[in-house]
Amino acid sequence: MNRQGRPSSAEGAAPPAVHPTFTGNRALAQEEPLIFEIGRPEVTGVDLDEPEPFAPRLGELARTAPIGLPGLSEPEAMRHYVRLSQQNYGIDTGLFPLGSCTMKHNARLNERMARLPGFADVHPLQPVSTVQGALELMSELSRYLTELTGMPAVALQPKAGAHGELLGMMAIKAAIAARGEAETRNVVLVPDSAHGTNPATAALIGFKVKAVPAREDGWVHIADVRPLLGPDIAAIMLTNPNTCGLFEPRAKMIAEAVHECGGYFYCDGANFNAIVGKVRPGDLGVDAMHINLHKTFSTPHGGGGPGAGPVALSERLAPFAPVPFVVASPPQGGEGWNLVEHAGDAAEGASPFGRMVAFHGQMGMFVRALAYMLSHGADGMRQASEDAVLNANYVRASLSDLMSLPFGDKPCMHEVLFDDSWLADTGVTTLDFAKAMIDEGYHPMTVYFPLVVHGAMLVEPTESESKASLDLFIATMRDLAMAAKLHRTERFKGAPFHAPRRRLDETLAARKPVLRWTEPEAQ
Repeated sequence: MNRQGRPSSAEGAAPPAVHPTFTGNRALAQEEPLIFEIGRPEVTGVDLDEPEPFAPRLGELARTAPIGLPGLSEPEAMRHYVRLSQQNYGIDTGLFPLGSCTMKHNARLNERMARLPGFADVHPLQPVSTVQGALELMSELSRYLTELTGMPAVALQPKAGAHGELLGMMAIKAAIAARGEAETRNVVLVPDSAHGTNPATAALIGFKVKAVPAREDGWVHIADVRPLLGPDIAAIMLTNPNTCGLFEPRAKMIAEAVHECGGYFYCDGANFNAIVGKVRPGDLGVDAMHINLHKTFSTPHGGGGPGAGPVALSERLAPFAPVPFVVASPPQGGEGWNLVEHAGDAAEGASPFGRMVAFHGQMGMFVRALAYMLSHGADGMRQASEDAVLNANYVRASLSDLMSLPFGDKPCMHEVLFDDSWLADTGVTTLDFAKAMIDEGYHPMTVYFPLVVHGAMLVEPTESESKASLDLFIATMRDLAMAAKLHRTERFKGAPFHAPRRRLDETLAARKPVLRWTEPEAQ
C-alpha cells in the first residue's frame, strides 16, 4: 500500500518497479492520486469574509447538505495539476504524428501577441469605439484568408472546424431556400473517406446524405459523382487534400459538374496546411470551406476555451453569411470599423441567414493566427506547406519497405497513410503497434481512420520537425516494425508498459463510462 492507502500497482497503473518505493512514486514519475483522494472538504485555499445578512432566493433549489467537493491549499492544488500535466504528451513534449490533426508547433511569439493589453482583456460587450484595434485585426485576418483561399468573403464566427462546417452548410441551405428550392434540393453527397462530421453536419440541418463510393486508388472520381447528380442535389462535401493524404486531382471537374446541376461545392479545409500558397480553393470552384486555425495557422488545439473555424465563402454564398460581421464604417462616421449585429442592418443585397453565436468569435485565436501569418509572410506560409509535404513523403519513403501503403507507393501530401496488411500473421494489431509507440515516447498516429482503409495508420509529421527529429522517429518505427515481423509480440501485447497508466479497456470505458467518484468502502 502506498501513502494514500492504495495498492501501488492498482488496476490500470504502471507495473511495480524493480525497486519499489513507499510512496508509489518513481523519482520524477509521480503517482498522483485523484483530487478527491487528497482533498478534504473542510479545507479551502481561499479566505472569504462572512457575507452580510441576506434573504436567499433559491427556494427549493437551496442546498441542504455539504457539497462534498475536495478542498486543497494553494500549494497542494498547484502541485496536483502540475503533476497531472507532466503525465500528458503534447507538442511541446515531442513529435505528435496525429494524422489529419496538424499538431504543429505553437510559436511563443503568437502567445506573446495574444497577451497584449487590449487583446487579452477585450470584452465583447465593450462599446465599438473602444475596440477599434480588435476589429481592425479581425478585418486584416479576413483579408489574409480571402487572399489565401481565393474567395471573396470570410465568416469568423465559428468556434471550431465542425462549427464552421455547420455555418457553411447553413449558408448553402439559405441560398437554396432563396431560390425557392428548399423542398426539392435536399441531398448532400459525401465521399466514403470523409471526416465523420461531414455527413453529421448535413444530416443535422435536414439534408439527406448519399455516399460517393471509395475506389482502390484513394481518389474521388467524376465518373462516380456524375450518376448521382440531379435536381435534388444541394451540395457535395469533399475534403482536399483528402483523408487518405492525397490531393484530389479531379476536384475542379467535380465542382463544375455539381455547379451545372445547381448544387454547391463544400470543401472540408481540415488539411489546408498542405496547400497554403500553392493552391487557392476558390480557383477549384469551392463555394464554402472552413479553416481550422488550430491546424493550419498554429493556434493551440482547444486554445484554453473556444477555438476558431472561419469559413471562406464564394461570391454565390457571401450574401448569406450570418451576423455579426465587421465592416469599414464606424457608427460616428469618419474612418474606423463597426460590427453589423442585425440582419436588417446589412448592406443592400445581403441576406444573412441569422446568427450562430452570441458574439463574434475567439479573439485570442484571431490574434495568434494573424501573428503566424505576419511572421511567416506569403513565402514563409508557402514554404511551411512545402515542408509539411516533404516531411510526410520522407516518412513514407523511409518506411515503405516495411509498412504497407494501401494506394501504392505514390507521393502523398502532408500525411502518409499505412494499412495493417503488413501486420498479417504477426499477432500484432494496429492498436498494439500504436500502444507500443507510447513506450518509445511518442504519441500514436491516428488509427483506424479513414474507415476506407483496414487497420489504418495515418501519420502527419507537420513542417515543425527537423530532419534529426524525423530520423529518430523513423528509426523507432522501423525498430517496432521489425519486432512485429519477428513475432516479438511480448513488446506489443499489454503495451504501454512504461506510461503512468497501462492499457485500459477503451470499449468498456466508452460504453460504460464512470463519471462520478465514489468513496471506496473501508477495508
